[in-house]
Amino acid sequence: MRALFKNMMHALRAGQPVELVTVVAAGGSTPRGAGAMMAVYADGSTEGTVGGGNVEFASTHLAVQLLSQGACDLRHFNFVPGDAASLGMVCGGDVTIHFQFLPAGNPAVMDVLKDVVIASGENLDTWLVRRFSDFGVTAMGLADRNGLRYLPEGTVLPEGLLENKGVYQDDWFACPVVKAGRVYIFGGGHVSQALVPAIAAVGFRPVVYDDRPEFSDPALFPKAEMTLCGSFLELGEKVTVTPDDYVVIMTRGHQADYEVLTQVLRSGAKYIGCIGSRRKLALCLERLLEAGFTEEEYARVHAPIGLAIGAETPAEIAVSITAEMIAVRAGKDRK
Repeated sequence: MRALFKNMMHALRAGQPVELVTVVAAGGSTPRGAGAMMAVYADGSTEGTVGGGNVEFASTHLAVQLLSQGACDLRHFNFVPGDAASLGMVCGGDVTIHFQFLPAGNPAVMDVLKDVVIASGENLDTWLVRRFSDFGVTAMGLADRNGLRYLPEGTVLPEGLLENKGVYQDDWFACPVVKAGRVYIFGGGHVSQALVPAIAAVGFRPVVYDDRPEFSDPALFPKAEMTLCGSFLELGEKVTVTPDDYVVIMTRGHQADYEVLTQVLRSGAKYIGCIGSRRKLALCLERLLEAGFTEEEYARVHAPIGLAIGAETPAEIAVSITAEMIAVRAGKDRK
């Protein structure tokens, strides 16, 4: 999401208008849900996605036309064969898509886009909020836990507008553009090196921590938000794990895993996963119980880590961990 807004900002600054295409409502089986966004440029190039296939093809074609007219629009598409508004797809759902013309050089638009880019580095839940009227946009701003920005003075948003997904209500539409929470990966070995690009690709923000400089080298993790080197015994000197964060423990040995667990188990982290054999994990549990932790506290740990898909290679294990974290983020985890 950060790259999308940053590149739109660069295009507008260079004098190129942009059509911002957003799924504002979706029902039934659809390729993407509310909040999916795509930027379309005058030459037909795009960034982001609203679902691919015919819906994206039709949206891109319409967006180029609207760009040439400097216009906005709101369109409804069905995925039911034979329907008058159908795109010839058989998903069985429907989507409502908004097209917003962003003029080049508009300072109000530029301020909003710039703040989204800044917020993405501040670990703060942030929503893009817009009010639609006659297909156009009559207000556009941001919302976070500190309040509203760039919206008309006295604006009161409808209750339930700021959720973990896009919400369209009473002419207002809000979608999360920055989600707080980092993924702290303790241990920089082969699985971590496969995991970082996998989770970064689906919107997680990885931070790698190892006590060995050669395994916390930024060159090993070009997709990581940052890498840290320090003692596993003193994580608090460099890391503060919050309830918004995810923790993945895959150090080089049982002792370091134990040291990390003792410091994160009561952090309230949204997800804690620990790699290892069942025997190693049983020994770790035994030591934690002796140290005063409870079985209920340890039960929060996903161990063995990842979904049970028969993963063996580092790349396969990375896929299983990524899938498990997606399930937790979506509220679909059964643990």
